[in-house]
Amino acid sequence: MSVTIKMDKEMQEKLAAFHTSAVAAADEVLTRVFPSKILELQALLDTTSSPTSPFHLSHLAETTDTTVYPPPTASATSGPDAKKRKLNNEEAVNGAHPPASNDTRNALYPNLMLANPHITKVHNILKKECEQLADLVDKVKLWINLSMPKIEDGDNFGVQIQEEVLSELHRSQESAYNLRDSARQNYLNRAKICSKIIKYPHVEDYTLALKEHDEKQLYTARQNILDLRNVYAILTDILHKNIHKIRAPKGNNSSGLY
Repeated sequence: MSVTIKMDKEMQEKLAAFHTSAVAAADEVLTRVFPSKILELQALLDTTSSPTSPFHLSHLAETTDTTVYPPPTASATSGPDAKKRKLNNEEAVNGAHPPASNDTRNALYPNLMLANPHITKVHNILKKECEQLADLVDKVKLWINLSMPKIEDGDNFGVQIQEEVLSELHRSQESAYNLRDSARQNYLNRAKICSKIIKYPHVEDYTLALKEHDEKQLYTARQNILDLRNVYAILTDILHKNIHKIRAPKGNNSSGLY
């Protein structure tokens, strides 16, 4: 006795429209977006030797600020008395108002060091590229999953190819997530060096370490762009070479990409 899932006609039409849109989105990614991203990122890499490129080291001479500044406000260190301070902290926890930015009342070393705005700009470029890659991979993964035939014995070579391609897509997406997280790691590591400069302003090596750190961030960001370009190139190559088996793993799959 066969068991079938009954669905009203309106729901079937909506579901079919969703499948059609998923196939169309994947078609756009495979035939236009992936190839164009390869060329776009390669063009970006080709300009990194120019002083106008955000990845050029010349930007750091003006943006890496190793100066230790006084506390942000003179009143921040004086603050209210202990009782009022405790009340303010409780209000902040309860959502009455957010905690003050750069509050130095309880800081052991209240001095200020500025972040590098150019490194932030470069990280924003990289984060945007990583988020776009993850989004595009999601569209292709959805299409391949919807193209998989029902599970049964025999003639599963095409399904194995689909699963291998899905694994490669998953690895590429994980790489995008990890690269997206590099900004957080940079800020944490930079903050440690800055705290050392504030604590030991007479040690010149900490100042040099901060400059080297910012240079490394530009170099690493360029390498990350290179990695993203390679991911697009590899995915495009794998998908195009195996497109027949991906869209028709058993030779009778009518919901193909083309």
